[in-house]
Amino acid sequence: MIGSTRNLRVWAWAAPADLRKGFDGLSGHVSSKLEREVLSGDCFLFVNRPRTRAKVLLWDGTGLCLYHKRLEQGRFAPLWPTATESVELTMSELSLYLEGCELVSRVELSPKAHVLGPIVVAARGERRGKASVG
Repeated sequence: MIGSTRNLRVWAWAAPADLRKGFDGLSGHVSSKLEREVLSGDCFLFVNRPRTRAKVLLWDGTGLCLYHKRLEQGRFAPLWPTATESVELTMSELSLYLEGCELVSRVELSPKAHVLGPIVVAARGERRGKASVG
């Protein structure tokens, strides 16, 4: 299982990729096109034009790993119709994607990151709601 013991970010290249490329070619693609650091430990997903094959490039701390999957039936979900250059996925979404799940492209499976905002304090004397006093 890819990255089963660490919290990893997954970056998917949103356009069809040339999967004849190996470690060096895909590493160059990550650096130049995705503008990410290959040795960051993140996963990088690439899919071919007919969406029947996918490769995941990952630095595991000791070396680069390249996982290659070929579907025997069907196609991977399209990631590029709505995206411009890259799509960020969670590890759960990557697992579903590599299993051939179509929901990854249609439904946002992971909740959006919660961003804390400033705490708003009511002004003095301001009433909140319509509570009856009695």
